[in-house]
Amino acid sequence: MSVTREEGIERIREEGRTFRHLQDQIARVIVGQEVMVEKLLIGLLTGGHVLLEGVPGLAKTLTVNTLAEAVHGTFRRIQFTPDLLPADLIGTQIYDPKTTEFLTRKGPIFTNFLLADEINRAPAKVQSALLEAMQEKQVTIATETHPLADPFLVLATQNPIEQEGTYPLPEAQVDRFMLKLKVDYPTREEERTIMDRWAGVEKIAVEPVATLDDLKRARAAVRTVRIDENLKEYLVNLVHATREPETYGLDIKDLVAFGASPRATIFLNLGSRALAFLDGRDYVIADDIKELAKDVLRHRILLTYEAEAEEITSDQIIQKILDQLEVP
Repeated sequence: MSVTREEGIERIREEGRTFRHLQDQIARVIVGQEVMVEKLLIGLLTGGHVLLEGVPGLAKTLTVNTLAEAVHGTFRRIQFTPDLLPADLIGTQIYDPKTTEFLTRKGPIFTNFLLADEINRAPAKVQSALLEAMQEKQVTIATETHPLADPFLVLATQNPIEQEGTYPLPEAQVDRFMLKLKVDYPTREEERTIMDRWAGVEKIAVEPVATLDDLKRARAAVRTVRIDENLKEYLVNLVHATREPETYGLDIKDLVAFGASPRATIFLNLGSRALAFLDGRDYVIADDIKELAKDVLRHRILLTYEAEAEEITSDQIIQKILDQLEVP
């Protein structure tokens, strides 16, 4: 049965209202950080994992916990440390002497929302186990493969200022994150509100406003959002400019060692549709793509030693590309 354009728009508006209400509920608990909350919702609506980078105390953990409560999802937090083992994350098999059989004890990864706190502190074997879960939505315990919950979302944090005792994330794993968000300090007014709120006696409760079924319907609605052919070309040009900058008249070839992978194109397309959906539109505009460009691309561009010596960041490279490319 075909759906008319008007029916499609009404569906998007109706589903979008639920998630705008979700933003309002999270705002009751989290002061400021509207950009972080919106981008987390984009990850939620597209099934994309999110990497949060920021100093401690910026409400990253509280935001993820609040999001899980607001959508009736299960939430687990695991603190990544250098002595963490894969079994601590995915689970293991234990021997039951009564039945003389091995039983599977599932780990904290069997949840809807997994907060991987300080993800860059875990060793390679743990990162490898998490990589399978992020990409395949399943884990292997002994010889058995177990599917994860639907939806399953990894929301990871890392501290940008303390590098002692950390392990660089493998590029293959970093590429699995749809977005890398830089979480900044609150404004002076927001910090005053935070101070007053935490001085209160009663904890602010979150009202669950969406179910996992609502989320599945919203994800289907996001994929119906239209994107013009010219905007598709613009989006692909953005990603290709990180690999072949000279083709687009950009003098950054000596600054970029490796450009973004095709996952950047996929995620930028899905993310811009989700952003339009949250705005109540059934079509993507150029500003949607530009708003998400840095979050999707910054962790997928590897800079040269020359760029690092000149203290040039990937965000500056992306801004040069955005300034140079003509918007259709």
